[in-house]
Amino acid sequence: MDSAYLISIFLLLSTALTTINASIHIYQNQLFNEVGNAYLLPGGSEGLAASRSSDNSVSDGRSFIRFENITFWRTQAAADEQSDKEHGTGLIQAVIFEAADRNNIGGSAYGGQRSICCTPDLAKLEGCKQGEVIRIPSSTDSKWPMVLNIYFGGNDLSTSMDNAKVSIMKTGMYNLFFIACDPKLKGTTMSGKTVWKNPDGYLPGRMAPLKKFYVYMMIAYLLLSAIWFSQYVRFWKDILLLQHCITAVIGLGLFEMILWYFDYSNFNSTGMRPVVITTWVVTVGAIRKTLSRLLILSVSMGYGVVRPTLGGLTSKVLLLGATYFLAAELLDITEYVGTINDISGRARLFLVLPDAFLDAFLILWIFTSLSKTLEQLQVKRISAKLDLYRKFSNALAVAVIASVAWITFEVYFKATDPFNERWQSAWIITAFWDILSFALLCVICYLWAPSQSSQRYAYSEDVKDEFDDEEAQSLTRGQSDGDVNLVKQERNNGNAGVSDPEDDSEEDKRE
Repeated sequence: MDSAYLISIFLLLSTALTTINASIHIYQNQLFNEVGNAYLLPGGSEGLAASRSSDNSVSDGRSFIRFENITFWRTQAAADEQSDKEHGTGLIQAVIFEAADRNNIGGSAYGGQRSICCTPDLAKLEGCKQGEVIRIPSSTDSKWPMVLNIYFGGNDLSTSMDNAKVSIMKTGMYNLFFIACDPKLKGTTMSGKTVWKNPDGYLPGRMAPLKKFYVYMMIAYLLLSAIWFSQYVRFWKDILLLQHCITAVIGLGLFEMILWYFDYSNFNSTGMRPVVITTWVVTVGAIRKTLSRLLILSVSMGYGVVRPTLGGLTSKVLLLGATYFLAAELLDITEYVGTINDISGRARLFLVLPDAFLDAFLILWIFTSLSKTLEQLQVKRISAKLDLYRKFSNALAVAVIASVAWITFEVYFKATDPFNERWQSAWIITAFWDILSFALLCVICYLWAPSQSSQRYAYSEDVKDEFDDEEAQSLTRGQSDGDVNLVKQERNNGNAGVSDPEDDSEEDKRE
């Protein structure tokens, strides 16, 4: 195992296995894992801003990591090997370091394999103390990386750590590890908690900007609601069913933003995510996302504009909606409710794939339906509705292109920042999708805004539905040509009231 590989494993464990969705990190009988020549337990990884002042309120400007009720248990075999009269019979070290100083932990003798713990050869070369973590002082502050020592006494099975607090005076991505270099401490477990605090509260650094973001989103939804509902009440008698659906989506969006704000506000004050509020907000969000997608799909099919109902497609659309809701709900609950390390990478991928597949399927179905609707309106030369749908299709195309571009950027962002050193701008990844959804909703509200002329976009009997023709063809499939002609003749007779003079003269000649 070479140097670069070992350090990558060392720090990636911090970002992959730690609780980044809770500033109070709770450990319950967690086992130390063997990595190289050390046994370690990742204790947390968060972006912390530098302290500003020393008041006593939650938003007091202080930034710190506090250890509370930390207790270690070694195995009975390890304890029995020690004398009850000895002191310091087992050492565990709590190591705190900034991601930028990750190479200051560990070392290698003669350019060989990198070790976390000091070996006899390294003790001679670098002057480290054998059996302890190798620590190279930072070039900016010799006190960092910070190392706290905890010793077992005699043949005791357990030892407790003092409730220490480490102040953060420099902004950065901080990582905490508990490390044991003594091979006899294999099988050691730990319980307790650490509290991580930023200057303005307990929100992790990468999430803190989202609290203010959701305030702005609430204001945006309130403005949209005020404009929409004023028109909605004013032209109540001319409201279309489609506009009722848009109203529901606006209301759910506003409710979701309010819940998100209260979720983050409570999190910032207490350091823990309230399970009830978080469950509510992800459920409302899943409902809103599902209804938004079904609304766009229904509009693309021409529902309420070129066809009065979805006909036989209703059950398929509802089934797709129910499936998408379940996929979105499960994914959001695993991401936001509880802690991030409650779910492994493979399990999360298992939940992301169905959601991504359903989104891709919806986009394909939406554009296929939209193409048919545009073709039908063009054939019927219904200019008002055709212009409306062209604007709608252009907006959807821009949204899809923006989504693909942002997904590409998100993959690049995460691939080039494996240690989360750009944590201060990571909130933009989440915020973009809310902004895009809101922008698309604004376009739909603009195109289908309630007005005196709303009814001109409604379905009318004089516009024959091309989808009805397809259903008729499916019903006559397998019949003779003569039967098909009879069906067509009956359909033409049904429109006798709108036949032209040339058709009437042809009938007179036959008579």
